[in-house]
Amino acid sequence: MITAMESPYKPEQINNILNPLVKKWFFNTFKEYSLPQLYGVMEIHSRNNILISAPTGATKTLTGFLSILNELIDSSEKGILEDKSYCVYISTLRALNEDIKVNLVNPLNEMEKLAGKKFGIRVGVRTGDTDVSEKARQLKKPPHILITTPESLAIVLSSIKFIEHLKDVQWCIVDEVHALAENKRGTHLSLSLERLQKISPAMARVGLSATIAPLEEIAKYLAGYDGKSERPCKIVDVQFIKKLDLKVLSPVPELIDMEHGKMHHAMYELMHDLIQSHKTTLIFTNTRSATERVVHNLKDKFPKSYAENIGAHHGSLSKAHRHSLENKLREGKIRVVVCSTSLELGIDIGYIDLVVCLGSPKSVARALQRIGRSGHRLHDVTNGRIIVLDRDDLVECAVLLNSAVEKKIDKIHIPTNALDVLAQQIYGIAIQ
Repeated sequence: MITAMESPYKPEQINNILNPLVKKWFFNTFKEYSLPQLYGVMEIHSRNNILISAPTGATKTLTGFLSILNELIDSSEKGILEDKSYCVYISTLRALNEDIKVNLVNPLNEMEKLAGKKFGIRVGVRTGDTDVSEKARQLKKPPHILITTPESLAIVLSSIKFIEHLKDVQWCIVDEVHALAENKRGTHLSLSLERLQKISPAMARVGLSATIAPLEEIAKYLAGYDGKSERPCKIVDVQFIKKLDLKVLSPVPELIDMEHGKMHHAMYELMHDLIQSHKTTLIFTNTRSATERVVHNLKDKFPKSYAENIGAHHGSLSKAHRHSLENKLREGKIRVVVCSTSLELGIDIGYIDLVVCLGSPKSVARALQRIGRSGHRLHDVTNGRIIVLDRDDLVECAVLLNSAVEKKIDKIHIPTNALDVLAQQIYGIAIQ
């Protein structure tokens, strides 16, 4: 049964379940519990299936992990922490995995400093990039929190040795679940989750999602079916808790009869003005080639303004280059980054003042996902500007942003009867 949560828990209820050390760390770091945390932490603690839908920067990740970190630290202090994986965290991109690991290891290190001792809680990443020696270490000492991708989860479920560490998983967190549910990667994952549930019957499923619709269908996808009926799942819908400042901009007063050269020059003038009037700007294009072109033209037209403080970010660039750029952005060493789709999802890139989209993002959900990268702190205003170059784009983007303001989100479609995916999973089960 799918049910929407009507009201949050009270802060004192969360305080009552937290280990004193975890509580001390939390309030040393944050002033208060966020709305997603007030809704979700108790439910995750109680091992209920839950889908939390909130905008970027609304503390979804910490909501998902706070109860789990609390339990692991509690078990460590009591001397009952076992050599097994308590939580499997699934991200859509390998690029996100190291990010999540850092965001877990840092709080654990801070709590160990507060306690003056080590807890021995292991966080491990297992993807196609993981080297053989690390995989061997994980086999001997399994990570208590295993961070992986849908594809790597399917592989470890067919690993005769490693699967022994997954036979009592308590939680499975699926991050950016909206980005998986609408394609065959998500279909593949749904079967892997059923295989994992079969060997860990008590496992609770936690879905973290940005703005998407319909939430009921995503919740059904997340919870799955137990053979007779759909499993229960609670929905936390706080998709619109952040204020939006959205505008569609034309670089010229007349779009119809404007020469291409003048339009092109005016677009870069407008972009330059927007960048200079903000501290950090993230610019989305719709192709990798456009990403490189925008960076080149900004450097060429405004050489004094853009030298070392601008960069391109897309999937064709090396992992080392992308990580370097992300770190510079986090550390405030770079002023503007131009990307295609590679920074849409939840990679931590620090504080972004403004998001600029060149042309239509093509859906309300994608527009909100991109623009949501700005004002990353919970109470900040989300600032987004879409630059249009023709009448079609102008009409489309005006309707798109109006729908965003009116909270009308386009619906995703979940694939059905994907027999090719089923064949892959049957093969994996046969190997197991």
